[in-house]
Amino acid sequence: MTSSTAVADSAPEPPITEAPKGLRGHPWLTLLTVALGVTMVALDGTIVAIANPAIQKDLGASLADVQWITNGYLLALAVALITAGKLGDRFGHRQTFLIGVIGFAISSAAIGFSGEVSLVVVFRVLQGLCGALLMPAALGLLRATFPAEKLNMAIGIWGSVIGASTAAGPIVGGLLVEHVNWQSVFFINAPVGVLALVLGLLLLVDHRAEKAPRSFDLPGIVLLSGAMFCLIWALINAADWHWTDQRTLLFLGLAVVCFVVFVFWESRTREPLLPLSMFRSVALSAGTVLMVLMAFGFMGGLFFVTFYLQNVHGLSPVDSGLRLLPLTAMMIVASPLAGALITKFGPRMPLVSSMVITAVSMFGLSRLDVNSGGLEMSIWFALLGLGLGPVMVGATEVIVGNAPIQHAGVAGGLQQAAMQVGGSLGTAVLGAVMAGRVDNTLPQKWADAGLPPMPEGAESKASDAVEVGIAPVAKGTPPEIAGKITAVAHDTFVSGMGLAFTVAAVVSVVAALVASFTKRGENAEAAGGSVHI
Repeated sequence: MTSSTAVADSAPEPPITEAPKGLRGHPWLTLLTVALGVTMVALDGTIVAIANPAIQKDLGASLADVQWITNGYLLALAVALITAGKLGDRFGHRQTFLIGVIGFAISSAAIGFSGEVSLVVVFRVLQGLCGALLMPAALGLLRATFPAEKLNMAIGIWGSVIGASTAAGPIVGGLLVEHVNWQSVFFINAPVGVLALVLGLLLLVDHRAEKAPRSFDLPGIVLLSGAMFCLIWALINAADWHWTDQRTLLFLGLAVVCFVVFVFWESRTREPLLPLSMFRSVALSAGTVLMVLMAFGFMGGLFFVTFYLQNVHGLSPVDSGLRLLPLTAMMIVASPLAGALITKFGPRMPLVSSMVITAVSMFGLSRLDVNSGGLEMSIWFALLGLGLGPVMVGATEVIVGNAPIQHAGVAGGLQQAAMQVGGSLGTAVLGAVMAGRVDNTLPQKWADAGLPPMPEGAESKASDAVEVGIAPVAKGTPPEIAGKITAVAHDTFVSGMGLAFTVAAVVSVVAALVASFTKRGENAEAAGGSVHI
């Protein structure tokens, strides 16, 4: 990349904006509109897990089919995010957002009408691609619409919507599956999408920077997509393949090769997909790493909480979701408050403090046992929400605010991709931590309880069950023996969950150190400066 290109990337550029007409282009109405679209994507990230058993039973799907219902969506979303952000920068975030909304709503309805699991998987992939169009465009619209002094508050509310929608997924999904059917889990997106589309057509204004991209970096798209696919695919399958398996190492190796070639290509092409000059900003780089680490602990840790609540404490999916309400409530409250604090004091201290709070909550969650009560859990969940809300807001502002306005969509895609990678990495690594603890402790705990030796070949199945909190009790087992097996299984699972949360807490401490390198967005003043609120 030439020096002139680097200077152009770093210089603030005023957006080319359609003149607002009436309510069109009003920042808070823009936020309302994009929040509706984001709600669909965030809700879909967790609501479908509740519907999977019903889909499996109704369509006669195999376990692999059900896994693809989730993995197909995750892969499509992660692979396409940065490219979709580039599309928004090129053609306008309003158009990209509206296309994403239409596609997401139509693909959701198509899943509900599908009578074969293969069609469900195909439309889930389409959902992921449309979600990838929608999410970076939403951030790009906020960046271009809100003036600098209001941007953090807007991102705070945006983060609250994501947190609330994500946490509401199990509750809403449980109610719909229990009282309607699994198809309703997908049909619910249709009216939300229609409303978002109507408001988008009426209220959103197109924003494009003067030096917006004019061409596409097709080799860069292929290389980055291949790298992201190989990385996420390896992380998704690491639990089944194991980390030392040749397939895991192959896909991880391919990911590294694709990333290296991608960096080489991007440093030499005239108009790159992901301008490497963006990463000359230490704050933007730190914000990206911080987002990965935050998602690592949050998504990886909460992966086990659902099993803990349902399989150890015996709660229903709906009751489990209700038990997590303190987490949701604190994220909803903390996110906009964090936006105000970050606007006043800058992101560094709020982010460092929040990651310290997150680390403390993770250490607290690592001390939960089989008999922990609702009050104890609620305290740690609430503290976790208090820590995570500001990080979601602050890291997003650091990434998007430190990127040039002409790359706002790419920055939004980078932020979302960092979350997807961090979440997948956290689930895979902490899953390996859990598996290792179960393999090391289950045989000894089993023997100490005076239980008869497991039949040959049954150890692996027993470990797999215990890793998700299920007691491997065979049919016809006497109640006394069944009780001992259940106690051993739950005690072993809680031990593994405690170690996983301890690792997540250590990662949160590292994230607090990374947060010390963040600072207010250098390019935030380039956006929305002429809009009156």
